[in-house]
Amino acid sequence: MSGIDDKQDPQGGQIRRLFTPSGKPKRRPDAIADLMKDYIRTQGLGPGARLPQERELIDRFKAAKGTVREAMKALETQGLVFTRSGPGGGAFVAQPSAQRAMELMSTHFFFDQPSLSDIYAIRKALEPEVAAQLAGHITEAELALLESTIRIYDRPPADADEQYRQRVAELDFHSQLAQLCPNPLLGFLCSLMHNLLRDLPLARRIYADPAPSSREEGVSFQYRLMAALKDGRAEDARSIAAEHMAFAEAYMIARADEHEGSATDD
Repeated sequence: MSGIDDKQDPQGGQIRRLFTPSGKPKRRPDAIADLMKDYIRTQGLGPGARLPQERELIDRFKAAKGTVREAMKALETQGLVFTRSGPGGGAFVAQPSAQRAMELMSTHFFFDQPSLSDIYAIRKALEPEVAAQLAGHITEAELALLESTIRIYDRPPADADEQYRQRVAELDFHSQLAQLCPNPLLGFLCSLMHNLLRDLPLARRIYADPAPSSREEGVSFQYRLMAALKDGRAEDARSIAAEHMAFAEAYMIARADEHEGSATDD
């Protein structure tokens, strides 16, 4: 990933840097990718706009063809550029996808997955604020969308497959709230936590477990939250969301302990 520097620590492990330290030069392709981003901004290029031909980029940045191509490939991987072949082809500015960004960030944790406690520490800190910001600023149509999601899991599941779909739909409810959040960064961070839970093997095992779930309590919390959002009661919305996150964390941690105990017994 661009901007991340890996090196050995004194004990032989790896340190994952999330930034390039001041004074440390970036790799040439990464530096050119940054210059291309600056060019897109300063030229006011929007999605679909054509970028200069490769020869022009080579001359502009005084770089080798391979270096320019590597920089463009990095931008394509980030979802900021796409290429088209054939007549009228070339490189164009793309509309960055939030889902693509989410996938890239989730991949960062592929080999070093966060724990349930890690994820819920963030959810407990951020999701009450999402609820408070949405209170009094949510439309009837948005409330109807949230209610339609609740209806997926407001009844006992018919089988294991339906139970799994219901548990994931409970996360969808919170992702919808995050998507509606007026602070896009806050909403994005909450959505990332939801995606990490969807991808976490332990969480998936808990969702698929046929044992009784916290569905009824979750539905109760969510209807209370919707009422507070509709009425514009920001502090009530924050309090309900905080209570819900604490309950959800306790449930998931307890179920995780049961799964780990079962694995030990086996």
